[in-house]
Amino acid sequence: MLPGARRDYPLIRVKALRNTLICNRASSFGGAGYCEYSMRAHAAMRMLSAMNRPDLVRWLDQVDNSDTASVGGKNASLGEMLQQLGNAGIRVPAGFATTAAAYREFLEHNGLVDRIAGKLQALEDGEISLATAGRSVRQMITHGHFPDALSEAISTAYDTLAEESGGKDPAVAVRSSATAEDLPEASFAGQQDTFLNISGRAALLKACRRCYASLFTDRAIAYREKHGFDHMGVALSVGVQLMVRSDKAGAGVMFSIDTESGFPGVVLIDAAWGLGESVVGGLVDPDEYMVFKPPLSEKNGRFMPIIEKKLGRKRKQIVYSKSGRKPTRTESTSEAQRCRFVLSDEEICQLARWAVAIEEHYERPMDIEWAKDGETGDLLIVQARPETVKSQEQAGPLKSYSVRNPGKPLVSGLSVGDGAAAGKAQVLKEQIPREEFPAGGILVTGMTDPDWVPIMRRAGAIVTDRGGRTSHAAIVSRELGVPAIVGAGDATRRLSDGQELTVSCNQGDQGIVYEGLADIETEETDVEDIPDTRTEVMLILANPAAAMQWWRLPSDGIGLARMEFIINNAIKVHPMALACWDELEDDALKRRIERLTRGWDDKASYFIEQLARGIGRIAASQYPAPVVVRMSDFKTNEYAQLVGGEIFEPEEANPMLGWRGASRYYSEGYEAGFALECRALAMARDELGMRNIVIMIPFCRTPEEADRVLEIMAAHGLQKGSGGLQVYMMCEIPSNVIMVDQFARRFDGFSIGSNDLTQLVLGVDRDSERLSDLFDERSEAVQRTIAAFISEAHKQGRTVGLCGQAPSDHPEFARFLVKADIDSIAVNPDSFLAVKKTVADSEQTGD
Repeated sequence: MLPGARRDYPLIRVKALRNTLICNRASSFGGAGYCEYSMRAHAAMRMLSAMNRPDLVRWLDQVDNSDTASVGGKNASLGEMLQQLGNAGIRVPAGFATTAAAYREFLEHNGLVDRIAGKLQALEDGEISLATAGRSVRQMITHGHFPDALSEAISTAYDTLAEESGGKDPAVAVRSSATAEDLPEASFAGQQDTFLNISGRAALLKACRRCYASLFTDRAIAYREKHGFDHMGVALSVGVQLMVRSDKAGAGVMFSIDTESGFPGVVLIDAAWGLGESVVGGLVDPDEYMVFKPPLSEKNGRFMPIIEKKLGRKRKQIVYSKSGRKPTRTESTSEAQRCRFVLSDEEICQLARWAVAIEEHYERPMDIEWAKDGETGDLLIVQARPETVKSQEQAGPLKSYSVRNPGKPLVSGLSVGDGAAAGKAQVLKEQIPREEFPAGGILVTGMTDPDWVPIMRRAGAIVTDRGGRTSHAAIVSRELGVPAIVGAGDATRRLSDGQELTVSCNQGDQGIVYEGLADIETEETDVEDIPDTRTEVMLILANPAAAMQWWRLPSDGIGLARMEFIINNAIKVHPMALACWDELEDDALKRRIERLTRGWDDKASYFIEQLARGIGRIAASQYPAPVVVRMSDFKTNEYAQLVGGEIFEPEEANPMLGWRGASRYYSEGYEAGFALECRALAMARDELGMRNIVIMIPFCRTPEEADRVLEIMAAHGLQKGSGGLQVYMMCEIPSNVIMVDQFARRFDGFSIGSNDLTQLVLGVDRDSERLSDLFDERSEAVQRTIAAFISEAHKQGRTVGLCGQAPSDHPEFARFLVKADIDSIAVNPDSFLAVKKTVADSEQTGD
């Protein structure tokens, strides 16, 4: 080992100059520190000999993106990062690459050029099948021999890598890098092979031959034909890097764009224990983290904008093999690993910052592989290539899909894409010939790898038992434009071959397989046709998973984000059951809550973090436009349905007019639960960086109630005015209209809840079927009440919005609101375009 060198991942730059080896190695943060060392004469001479043929082997930090034709896209990108991004703290394992010239010399030395071309011509002429052509070419290459000069160049570079790393026969990753891969318009992801934990000269040379052969896998041949690449015009470089000991820690993939919606403001990270191939190959359901980019740029690093943390099942991991016969093996993870996140919050944000730096350098969204060394604790980047799906989509019409009259839900998992498809299931436990798979069939299988692509191209939808958003099935499905559900758990067991199914991926993160063939409708929204308006038109949202689907809509923010949806669907536990965890006596209930809160020792933190991140994801989708978050407005009968809720909720004869809204927040029976809500909002604003959040208090009956609620909020980190915090109140009770001047002294703005206000003005139960004809927001009494409130609130210097279904259902009601000079109207996303046009027309005509 060289004097003073660290036993980690130096970023080596080696060149022979007389009998001296000059090493350009990074500082502990990947910088550009220089050290000069004297080496033994034989080592330097060996390097001089290898460098007599510098066209055969190049050190990674001596190449950059201009060298794609020589070392392929993957290796060129690694060199680019070594040279340009060290100052950003990004670390890349040391290594070298064989060149395209080396590959061609290998073919020439073994007389393979004409033989390979002949087989491919026979394939094109239809004389042999794809499988026969690919198998024949691969056998030619794997049976070939390296020219002496190339063998010596690879071996010498490997020995030098061993010298610097301080070990004999160090383990390396041997990766294929084709000269036509990782282009912005064609990824070639997964088309060539990678070999891990390769140790020793002989094993390295064998792995290099196998990489060369993988240029002619059936899938790679088919992919090049589809994209119009000349088979013989593409060469293959082999990248050799020191192995990261992620077998003792974890690894994964990250994208600098949301892979489902194309929303550019987030970094999506998948993580699993062991080597990263378990994530890429879809072997496991990984942890999933989503990080919002803008707050990451804060120089003091005070924000940690992780807006989603999902604990994956992570039942398997790939680690180094102990037997020596195979370099890696797959084993089960422990229960402790399955219940623990792979990355800390600090590590998640560090990776996200690196993703942003890489994206900014390349000036395009990126697909990045990372690994964590279990011996040093270091994070490293092992691959970076352009994202080739969402970033290539044109800003054309927004498409939305509706599934009408679906049957019984059968299985669910992570949705990929936002489409839907119906057809007959083809449940496969192993591959079948492409022509035997019916076009439009629903492919149901355990997991996929690149060899499944021909079948996936024919599928109408794809469902897999295992895998996350960055698994092979997910990535290829996006590229093919095929809706998919991954990580469904037991789809191959619960779905039957030939069964009629509908696959729906149009409901946010969760994809659902329904029984039977439902009606699927597609609607297009042309963003260019949406007019500008003086009256703000905002969105009503509740589901964090679907929020980013609408980021391209030119809305003025979110006028109502319902907290109840997150509590009911993501948290599922009554907040008081978590706040009073130590006092619970029901053992069965505690076991149920333990299962739901797996990964959180502190049960209150489970509620706070889940709610904060859910709200943060909604707020991120419209940042920096305002996002009005309503504090919980469950009724007692609705709260009682949460896990543990029956312990804390009374039975009321009329919950609609009972213990709800502001009256709960300061009461002894719920104040501890409201404290958790407040702490979640404080986290979303102060830790995640979502300063665009506006808080809204529902069903506040009196000014005195308002005072008590605002006092409690301030005690839990939500002081009105601090950090620009605005607090609104819903106007939904006649007392709000009558005493608007007093409420205006306490709140920054108002939002009219037309449903409750209508029922209380007219004295009509909005849920009564018998009185449904009387419930109408267009009633003169209701409209006069609303108009009066808007006028008086404006006199008090306060803004007024309205959130409800009425403007969507009744265009004349929207026109009334514009005429009444309302400041904003919040509607559901699917109604946005129609309401926006109605508002624009009303503003122009004055009607």
